[in-house]
Amino acid sequence: MDKVQHSDNHIVQQCMNKSTREKGFRQLMSKYQERLYWHIRRMVKTHEDTDDVLQNTFVKVYRNLDKYRFDAKLYTWLYRIAINESLNHFRKIERNKSVSLDDENSNIYTIKSDNYFDGNQAQVMLASAIDTLPEKQKIVFNLRYYDEMPYKDMSEVLSTSVGALKASYHLAAKKIENIITNES
Repeated sequence: MDKVQHSDNHIVQQCMNKSTREKGFRQLMSKYQERLYWHIRRMVKTHEDTDDVLQNTFVKVYRNLDKYRFDAKLYTWLYRIAINESLNHFRKIERNKSVSLDDENSNIYTIKSDNYFDGNQAQVMLASAIDTLPEKQKIVFNLRYYDEMPYKDMSEVLSTSVGALKASYHLAAKKIENIITNES
């Protein structure tokens, strides 16, 4: 067992012990909050929505720590919850709005007008190209490109075979490349 997984298991053990639960959960949040924030942010786009989804993620983690299986890596379990909470956020928006989530101009405007986004034109082009991908390809691309998650761990997070994930990433990268090439 590697050092990271050992320390994660220690954190989970603390979370499961009533006398150290709060301390363990603070350690878990301290270790994974920023990483999950940026993963969610790439999916959700706005700082405010990201904070809401991140908070929901940690509430769900806290409530379900007793269901954590030690055969999975803690961070893959956390990512699975964060992805599901992000998707729930999208479903809630779809139910409450008549504007399509696939409206490319709306997504570009959201990215450009965000006070927390300080990216250059290339980053805006990449973000808008990623927004055109189907949901699963978008998730796979973000996990691989930004989070540099190994396919084996991604397979654990998404319950998909490594081969299918590689194909999905390759297709997503080609689509993004075509979009950026045609816009340049």
